[in-house]
Amino acid sequence: MPLDELRTLLDRHARPDWTTPVDGVLISRVDRSDPPAPATSGTVLALIAQGTKRLMLGDRVFAYGPGQYLVASVDLPVTGQFVGATREHPALGFGLALEPSAVAELLLRAGTGPAPRAAGGPPPGISVSRAPEALLDAVVRLLRLLDEPRDRDVLAPLVKQEILWRLITGEQGRAVRQLGLADSSLSHVSRAVRWIRDHYAEPFRVEDLARLAGMSPSAFYRNFQAVTAMSPIRFQKQIRLQQARLLLATHPRDVTGVGHRVGYDSPSQFSREYRRQFGAPPSEDAARLHRASGSASRTSA
Repeated sequence: MPLDELRTLLDRHARPDWTTPVDGVLISRVDRSDPPAPATSGTVLALIAQGTKRLMLGDRVFAYGPGQYLVASVDLPVTGQFVGATREHPALGFGLALEPSAVAELLLRAGTGPAPRAAGGPPPGISVSRAPEALLDAVVRLLRLLDEPRDRDVLAPLVKQEILWRLITGEQGRAVRQLGLADSSLSHVSRAVRWIRDHYAEPFRVEDLARLAGMSPSAFYRNFQAVTAMSPIRFQKQIRLQQARLLLATHPRDVTGVGHRVGYDSPSQFSREYRRQFGAPPSEDAARLHRASGSASRTSA
């Protein structure tokens, strides 16, 4: 069975930093269930071979387990955790970065042309599906190449293209195709998402973002929520709070300064929204993060 071999290959080739010798390919091996942690999704295929991953995006919760895959077609602020992972039964996963240029090149070579716009608007930025056997087989063949350095440089790019094609022609093909189409609704929303990421500390008007995305304000707002599961303002808030938490891990005593750096003029508003997001006020959470990083440093020393 492909899933059995997939588990064996992932377990054998997992590294602490999740990297592999194949560009864009990641292997995760997690042997404990940590509390949910904020992160960014990237544009990625994530396939689970063992264990369960839970991902939260706005009010949506995605849980996927062995033989299921997740596609993130927009880089979104998420909160995630592996559930039930232990040393005896670690969670094992495969990841492949999805590059819009690679999708576009494959669509051109296949001669499929742009897919017609669906009446329901753009696809969601994150979706979960059951992996067909053809997709599992291609992933297994890609991972086998980690044991064959002589063949890897030549064959790995070809198998990665096959995996991408399986996605394009599969259940989540619409989202993957739109990732490679410059004039798709998804690409227009992605343009606004990138602007908010790059300017998260700055105020903005939805009308200006709509103009950047090439949409009317009402169409932009509707499409943005369909893709990201949140409003543009809430999206910005998620990015601000994630950045604040990263800064507080290294500057635990500068809560007010960090709040200002990520765009909060009011310290009380910053504290209130931070606590609502992470379950503790920023000063308390910062101290805990600082202790945790110090403990990790001592353990690895």
